[in-house]
Amino acid sequence: MTDHTTLTRRTTLAGATALALAPLAALAQGAPGAGPGHAQGEGRAPAQVAGIVYEDRGAKGRRGPDDPGLPDVLVSNGREVARTDAQGRYTLPVGDEVVIFVVKPTGFALPPGPDGLPHFSYLHQPAGTPADLSLRYPGIAPTGPLPSSVDFGLVRRPESGDFDVVLFTDPQPESHAELTFVRDTAIARVLGLRGEFGKVAFGMTTGDVLFDDLSLYPRQNRLIAQVGVPWFHIGGNHDLNFEAPDARHSRETFKRSFGAPYYALEHGGVLFLMLDNVHYLGAATATAGRGGRYEGRIGERQLAFVENLLAQVPKDRLVVVAMHIPLASDLGPDDPGIGTADRAQLLRLLAGRPSFSVSGHTHTTEHHYLGSDGRPGAPGDDAHHHHVLTAVSGSWWSGPPDRRGIATADSRDGTPHGFHVLGITGGRHYTTRYVPASDDAGRQMRIVLESQFHADDLARLPDTRLYELLGATIPAESAGATNVVVNLFDGGPRSRVTFRIGDRPLVPMTRVRRPDPFVAALYARNAATRKSWVKAEPCSHLWVARLPRDLAAGTHRLTVEATDEYGRAHRDALVLEVLDGAARAG
Repeated sequence: MTDHTTLTRRTTLAGATALALAPLAALAQGAPGAGPGHAQGEGRAPAQVAGIVYEDRGAKGRRGPDDPGLPDVLVSNGREVARTDAQGRYTLPVGDEVVIFVVKPTGFALPPGPDGLPHFSYLHQPAGTPADLSLRYPGIAPTGPLPSSVDFGLVRRPESGDFDVVLFTDPQPESHAELTFVRDTAIARVLGLRGEFGKVAFGMTTGDVLFDDLSLYPRQNRLIAQVGVPWFHIGGNHDLNFEAPDARHSRETFKRSFGAPYYALEHGGVLFLMLDNVHYLGAATATAGRGGRYEGRIGERQLAFVENLLAQVPKDRLVVVAMHIPLASDLGPDDPGIGTADRAQLLRLLAGRPSFSVSGHTHTTEHHYLGSDGRPGAPGDDAHHHHVLTAVSGSWWSGPPDRRGIATADSRDGTPHGFHVLGITGGRHYTTRYVPASDDAGRQMRIVLESQFHADDLARLPDTRLYELLGATIPAESAGATNVVVNLFDGGPRSRVTFRIGDRPLVPMTRVRRPDPFVAALYARNAATRKSWVKAEPCSHLWVARLPRDLAAGTHRLTVEATDEYGRAHRDALVLEVLDGAARAG
């Protein structure tokens, strides 16, 4: 009896041969992490996997007699890339441990698995996860011998070049209670967005799906499936099997739950690269009660996959790259745990192509513009735009509870916890939009007044009232010494911010890098609800300007007008009360 496999070892009809598109020299490479005993010996033909990519016309999850093979679909083993022939057939080299996955083409959908998430990969791990690793969370059961055919079914579905993608990063619940916070804030907000936007094609979570407790994956998957659109995941540093001695088996539970740890897909003519750039340094680096160390690194095998894949993609196609650890970050340009060591290699592969990338990890919101050498530069047409996304968990679910009992979770750069929506137009142009997960007003900025010279120190005094430090009531003699401070939550180098008093001329504001005084004061006053490592960090999207000295006592309208990284206008305002010398703030 012939064994045929589709994604999760379901029975289908078989295929035979196809055209491998990687260089012949690469075919001799072993599987990821393979040692000397795993590499193909000299003069020995490499082991191969064969299969068919077919159109699943009845969405049955298995190939029927009327389901034709699909030509020109890309399939990969995580390094080499093959293109299916006229009958939908492909072949690829395999080692002892490898993940085979299909690159979903434009105009087709992936079949959902039992958990409601898209299934697009086959794990080939004959012996399963080594038992002697004693992983705390289950790894991969033995998959047995390689089937004679590993097939992938796709469902034909028209796709527009105008669509939205929901971008989550760092939901990071470390308990069922915090997973409930994710459910009742970000996921519930996305359900509302489906009606607001109407073009949400799919969603993704760019790492730290959980906070070390990987037993929460099944419930997480059930919750995210309720959004009703395909949802893709990549792992973060808190999605690791910390008992693994090195990177090779550090994603066993993740792969068991989601399949391929890195992969690609197309939608509406856009190529999405989903990369795993968390390189685990092993259990020996672990500290008491915490996992081991890691570094931001894409690695030679993934870079080879990217190179082989891009060789099959037209140069004018937009490429969106998602990862967990930023390519670059304001928090630690030289910290190997905060930036990506081999970002220059990736950017060289993307050079000459329209591209954009997103990440998470730092629980801050940042925009960077990088040259092909990986160095920061000025925004320009030839710069690669890298966007560090707002964390769903904000300050790791720290902060005083709101009226529902959910942590307010303002991020350490002052951004309310939330997510972004990536908008694609015409399959070519992109924008992102910040969406607060709990604030239904949808504000894009916060305005505070900073009257005291040592406001940062005073903010830490528990007996100082917050509104006396940062509120909109000031004595007249302090007006000329008071700063207007605006946190434009998704601002960056291209953003511009101004303010005006009443009908006076607009006053330009200066972008500074320092902690947001509001979040510094908030953390100081709520130490009991703040996790031990959370503190206010310098913000990359803070603007400051001084109030005019001639501001008379009375009531004034203070309006802030801003343009963001995409030139879109944002506006907010507050009522400013200036008290004469005899009055006191009440």
